[in-house]
Amino acid sequence: MRRARGTIGAAMTNQSRAIILYGMPGSLYTAKVRAYLRKRRLPFVERAPAHPAFQEKIIPAIGRWIIPVIELPDGTIIQDGADILAHFEAVEPIATPASAVLEVLARIMELFGGEGLLRPAMHYRWNFDEEKLAFLQNDFLSGLAPRADDAAGKAVFDMASGRMRKAGAAFGVTAHSIPAIERAYGEFLALMNAHVRAYPYVLGGQPTLADFGLVAPLYPHLGRDPAPARLMQRTAPFVWRWVERMNAPLGEAEGEYLEPQPELFSPEALPETLLALLRFVAEDYLPEMAAHVAFTNAWLEAQPGDITGTNGLARPHERALGMTSYAWRGQDIFIAIMPYRLYLLQRIQDAAAKAGPADQARIQEVLAMTGLSALLTLKTHRRVERANALEVWGPDLRAKAQ
Repeated sequence: MRRARGTIGAAMTNQSRAIILYGMPGSLYTAKVRAYLRKRRLPFVERAPAHPAFQEKIIPAIGRWIIPVIELPDGTIIQDGADILAHFEAVEPIATPASAVLEVLARIMELFGGEGLLRPAMHYRWNFDEEKLAFLQNDFLSGLAPRADDAAGKAVFDMASGRMRKAGAAFGVTAHSIPAIERAYGEFLALMNAHVRAYPYVLGGQPTLADFGLVAPLYPHLGRDPAPARLMQRTAPFVWRWVERMNAPLGEAEGEYLEPQPELFSPEALPETLLALLRFVAEDYLPEMAAHVAFTNAWLEAQPGDITGTNGLARPHERALGMTSYAWRGQDIFIAIMPYRLYLLQRIQDAAAKAGPADQARIQEVLAMTGLSALLTLKTHRRVERANALEVWGPDLRAKAQ
């Protein structure tokens, strides 16, 4: 993977103002973008959603309250962590491996980080009120209503936290599933700890999309909130150190790796610690993606008219198609079906599809040995596209095939 040569950073420095990142310290997807901007050494200013410009300019432009959002020096507004990273990667890639094999693996871990770790992220944030409620209240109000008095602040937090607790249930966090969630997260921490003990980043000596996807839950929810932060420090200290590293510019936080690190792993010599992480993704998250695709295809079949260019729902800003259940770690759990996850799944498949014959063979070999082969064949009848900061449906692919 090529290192950034500072071209974007130099260009931004010459602009009249820096990038503006609208987000919050405790926001999962803000963490992904913030870490990326820091690694690229792109000058940026972070603003809270309570800032007047967010209310007066950003919300009207994108049509809803959602973070993260960036505003470029030329006034361009981009919403969504994956799309923000893609904007900069299209100019000069530093997080997208040049190897098609490694790009596929990076995108798998990006999907798992941002979506597959939502259960532990939401559980450890919202089910430890005795230890962290005051912390969360202060943290949320700093971004939503920093000047509110006690009564108004409590009302704002109660509304926001109520929505988030409901979202946790939609991701499968219930009293019944919590023991399995904690066991699964413990397994992940042990595997991640072993891997980053030996390597500074997921795919070797440089951060990739894999790292930026994983830091999304592992920093704000699981590495910064009081209760899970102590758990990480106690049981996975190398993951804790990786979280610190991910929040520092590239080259400033890799000092404990004394030997020169390769830029990235050779696709032909992937370490066992990485393969173990991929096997965990297959066990823990692949069934959920299969459930997403099965539900979505049935939902698409049931639509009475052409939904191309829309989300097919009565409310254009709705993000979930409905709820379904599937078997996870010996129990049935209920989850919301989110087309955004299919959008990220498509990026894995697109990366594999553009690979040459030799790379495609190696991709299939690695996914077969880790139990992830189905990620290349799980497809919906329509592609998920992004338009006007929304997930919308592309044309019916079956019609094209006829």
